[in-house]
Amino acid sequence: MLTILVGVAFSIAGCSTPTKPRNNAATTKGNAFSSTTSTSVRSPTSTTAVTPKPITTAPAGLSLLVEPQAGMTPLYDFMSSARRSLDMTMYELSDTAAEQILIADHRRGVRVRVLLDHDYSGGSVNQAAYSTLSSAGVPVAWANDSEIFHQKTITVDGAESAMMTGNLTPQYYATTRDFVVLDGQAADVAGIESAFATDWSGAAPSAGPPGVDLVWSPGSEPQLAALINSATRSVVVENEEMNSTAIEEALESDARRGVDVTVVMTADAEWDSAFSQLASDGVHVVLYPDTSSALYIHAKVIDVDSTKAFAGSENFSTSSLDHNRELGLITSAASVLGPFNSVLSADISNGQPQQRTGTSPTATTTPPTSAPPPTSPATAGCSPIDDEGGCYEPGEYCRDDDHGATGRAGDGQTITCENENGTAPGIGSRPSGEVSRRARTNRTVHI
Repeated sequence: MLTILVGVAFSIAGCSTPTKPRNNAATTKGNAFSSTTSTSVRSPTSTTAVTPKPITTAPAGLSLLVEPQAGMTPLYDFMSSARRSLDMTMYELSDTAAEQILIADHRRGVRVRVLLDHDYSGGSVNQAAYSTLSSAGVPVAWANDSEIFHQKTITVDGAESAMMTGNLTPQYYATTRDFVVLDGQAADVAGIESAFATDWSGAAPSAGPPGVDLVWSPGSEPQLAALINSATRSVVVENEEMNSTAIEEALESDARRGVDVTVVMTADAEWDSAFSQLASDGVHVVLYPDTSSALYIHAKVIDVDSTKAFAGSENFSTSSLDHNRELGLITSAASVLGPFNSVLSADISNGQPQQRTGTSPTATTTPPTSAPPPTSPATAGCSPIDDEGGCYEPGEYCRDDDHGATGRAGDGQTITCENENGTAPGIGSRPSGEVSRRARTNRTVHI
């Protein structure tokens, strides 16, 4: 597997430390909604001992936490409530308060198991947490590094699971839109625990048990495209990436047949061509600026007709949907849809609607990402050239034949095609994981 590294160090989207610092003050737009009344936030660096919560009856349904409004206290309390077991699968863990809770749980006899991503960012971002936990005797393991483990799930006592769109990375808590679905449905929890047992064994990820309404990756792209295609009145999506042909075509098809479709994201030049195409087919594109003071859209959600919704870890990219270990769910539960619909409505109102194709200034529009004609690759000013005669673009893998090549990407950045995570060249053509959307000058290119 070959990776093209841009001339400076890279970070992972919404999941690792950006080179451009984000404002940690809670000065976000549209943040008046939360499904919890708890608004206090424990300091992410606190190491204060945690008093276990009283044992309570396991919930039978679903509830929703809206971030950043809810703060981390509800999730910390959930982790501290464990009496028998706590199983965590986490793409990125750098929250020392969460680490101390895991250690405290372990020391009072809770069976704690923590599975961390290692394939993409995990080898570096998660190393400190891995060392801290293992030194304290907490069972912690690296996930199988044949694929990216982008799932973000915490299950307590085999009775309730927290499925998160965000990571345990405190530098993003105050300014990032994310959701946590607390799921007490027995079939869902059993399915999540079953998949965890398989993943804990070191096996490569495969689709887990469906439970009541679970959505697993690898292989979730058809399920989410079908959800979008089921709309009769409206679709609202929030996501961090827009790089899945199936998802884009489903959104465009809905808009062409009269469904009111809205896409809410953080502005990113990498998705400009997708935004342009969506808008030309009648999709309403609403963007937030990628600045330290603006709300950052890291959520991965789909709302269909205000009656059915998806929330999970899946980004709208081929890698996320077809290759990574990911988890979400599709639900019609009013306990989720009520706050969910309110938040999405506020986010639409507080974002910046984009003009449709043909009315936007051409100077701010990125050319489509389709490959240029093979007969004139030199005119693109990029090298090496991909199999279609075009430029390599961010989020792609390079060919084995280009191993070691240094050149220029389609966006003009200097690139080098190197092995990913030290693996041998030609290990496969699997797409990349989450690339940083907060620091666009730091990105990798994979093909």
